[in-house]
Amino acid sequence: MAEIELERIAGACGAVIHGVDMSEELGDNIVGEIRQALLDHQVIFFRDQEMTPEQHKAFGRQFGTLNVHPQYVNLEGHPEILPVLKEPDAERNIGGVWHSDLTNLPEPPLGSILYALDTPSRGGDTMFANQYLAYESLSDGMKEMLRGLNAVHSSRTLTDTTSRADRNAARSTKLRDDIDPEADAIVSVHPVVRTHPETGRKSIFVNRPFTIGFENMTEAESEPLLEFLFAHCARPEFTCRFRWEKGSVAFWDNRCLMHYALNDYPGERRYMHRVTVNGDKPFLN
Repeated sequence: MAEIELERIAGACGAVIHGVDMSEELGDNIVGEIRQALLDHQVIFFRDQEMTPEQHKAFGRQFGTLNVHPQYVNLEGHPEILPVLKEPDAERNIGGVWHSDLTNLPEPPLGSILYALDTPSRGGDTMFANQYLAYESLSDGMKEMLRGLNAVHSSRTLTDTTSRADRNAARSTKLRDDIDPEADAIVSVHPVVRTHPETGRKSIFVNRPFTIGFENMTEAESEPLLEFLFAHCARPEFTCRFRWEKGSVAFWDNRCLMHYALNDYPGERRYMHRVTVNGDKPFLN
């Protein structure tokens, strides 16, 4: 008998889980049901939670080891927690483009667990896009072509066209001073279509912030197809949208989902803590 209650929020992906206190030590049955809900719905949400940083990390560790972000300033005393912050006077947020987290790593994350501490009175929603559906909706010819391609992912694009100083001045979440995102870029090559290691389903695995081209092609040659995929993967019918409240939590599967944090709350504060669970090397079979 199920110990958790699920409420789907969209046709494409997303479900709210009721009846779980994430600050408590959860039994194996409940952890297993949460994991299955993540696999079934790609992103799951919780409401009215209260967690200390230690409790947040303890919840994340029930699903794997935790990532320490290689380029952003982490929470003091808690290197596994990334503060996701936009102060009222900041121009830019973090995550304000469709993306999957840290796909430039040799083993990109399994997923992230984002906990809202302070939310704006309106705006600041996060959108999620199901990449299983993005792949499954393609023509057979496009699927066949993509299955033969690998993509190059790099962290160099964190800097966009600005210097670190300019970027940090415009954003509240800061890049580390001891890391040069250009010189110390982490680059990995992954299949454009990956097989989910738990569900066996296939999904598209490219995203604008990290994917810079296809293996053995120039960036100019890669650009037209990448631009098509970036637009295709974010089609509205693949998405759900989550309205944050203080104490809300989102846990998404980074292996088959993209997300987008909307920057539509000028003059208001939005503050969250993110724990990221390590994953494994993408493959296609």
